[in-house]
Amino acid sequence: MNGLNFETTRLSFVTTSKGHQVSAVLMRPPRSRWLLLLGHGAGAGMEHPFMRTLSIKLAQVGVATFRYQFPFMERGTKIPDSQEDLISTVMAALEMAGSVAPDLPLLVGGKSMGGRMTSLAISRGGLARVQGLVFVGFPLHAAGRPSTTRGDHLKQIPLPLLFLQGSRDRLGSLELIRSLCRNLGDRVRLHVVEDADHSFHMTKRSGRNDEGILGELACVVADWAEHLQTK
Repeated sequence: MNGLNFETTRLSFVTTSKGHQVSAVLMRPPRSRWLLLLGHGAGAGMEHPFMRTLSIKLAQVGVATFRYQFPFMERGTKIPDSQEDLISTVMAALEMAGSVAPDLPLLVGGKSMGGRMTSLAISRGGLARVQGLVFVGFPLHAAGRPSTTRGDHLKQIPLPLLFLQGSRDRLGSLELIRSLCRNLGDRVRLHVVEDADHSFHMTKRSGRNDEGILGELACVVADWAEHLQTK
C-alpha cells in the first residue's frame, strides 16, 4: 500500500517477441470501476513523474491502472524497439492485465507512443475484453511535418476512442486532430487542454500547474468511461 491507500503491486512479464522480460505496476484503488492499460511514451518510462502522477489521479476517481515498460526502456536505452516488438509488448501486457484484474472492464491506451502502439496492436484484432482506447497526446505526426497517415489504422478499430490533446502539441496539430476525429465519427471524444504542449506542460500565463492538468485528464477519462457503461 502507498501513502494514498491505493493497492500497488509490482509485476513482471515476458513479451511475446524475443522473450524480453519487462516490469509493470498495477495500481488498484478501493472500489475500482475500470482498469486502464497504460503504455509510456518514447522518451520516458513508466516511473516518470507524469506516468506516476496520472496513475494516482486516475486512482482517485476509481480507475485502476496497469502501466508497464517497453523493452528498450527496461534495458535503459533511448532508442525504441522495432514497431513489431513494441506491438508484441502491448499484446503481452494486455494479456497480463486481464489476468491480474479479470473482474474489471478494460480500457487500453497510453502516453504518445504508448497510445499509438496500443492502437496498432488493437487494429490487428486484439479486442478481447477491450471497451475503449485512451490517447494521452496522440503523436499524429513528427514535429514540423504535419500529416494524418499515423491515424489511418484507427478506422479499423470499432471501439470508442478518447483523445486528450494539448492545444500547443507539436506532434499533433489541433486542426489535423480535429479533422481526424470528425472522420472517425461519433465514437470519438476529443478533450483539448488549452495552452498545454505534448507533455501537458502549461504556459506561465495560464496560471495552472501540471498536477492540476493531470487531475483534469483523469476526471475526463472517468467521465467518458462511465458514459460507456451506460450505453
